[in-house]
Amino acid sequence: MDLLTADQFQQLLWGMRTTIILFAVSWVMAFALALVLVVVRATEYRLCRWFVDGFVAYHRNVPLLVQVMFWYFGMPELLPENVRFWLYDHNAEFSFAAIALALGSSAYVAEDIRSGLRAIPNTQFEAASSLGCSYLQSMRYIVVPQALRISLPPLVSRALLLFKNTSIAMAIGVAELTYRTREIENMTFKTFTVFGIATVLYLIGTFTLMAFGSWLENRTRLDRKAAAK
Repeated sequence: MDLLTADQFQQLLWGMRTTIILFAVSWVMAFALALVLVVVRATEYRLCRWFVDGFVAYHRNVPLLVQVMFWYFGMPELLPENVRFWLYDHNAEFSFAAIALALGSSAYVAEDIRSGLRAIPNTQFEAASSLGCSYLQSMRYIVVPQALRISLPPLVSRALLLFKNTSIAMAIGVAELTYRTREIENMTFKTFTVFGIATVLYLIGTFTLMAFGSWLENRTRLDRKAAAK
């Protein structure tokens, strides 16, 4: 088995670094947007519910690769020429990939949180209202935190899927782990070695996320037990 040089291995590590950053940025944006979607959808305004339903339906039924390419090749055409060139000179690939991944994931995350929201008894809303809480205060301090605890397992699975889906960004030239792997493989033809190392790096990332998710689930379970006492 041919080994990689130190420089080639370093390139893979830089690719892994880009993957982690892309995942973190996309996840934060997706989670924040999903919370907004859930709160808006739970209102009594039909137009708000229709908007969120349309947003979720679009992002759940259009392939993620198409969404990434649409943002990178299509959206810049709507911008002024000077803004477009500025973006292309400042790592537009990463920015548009992060936006597309975040929007695509937010639709699924919103549905996961919505499922947890349905498990909250209506008495929680009534109790919050009787205490003088507004709709937003009830959602922020009482309802959504409980829904997040219930939705934690699917949210961890969604984070794992997003981490793996960052590889789609290679289609528009983001130098993440898969992009670097293909680049080195094309130059060296060390297919088994380079893809083997990339596989190990992806496994390290996913196992780390799984361990963190397991710790978080145990932590919230202990907090609920302590609150019950």
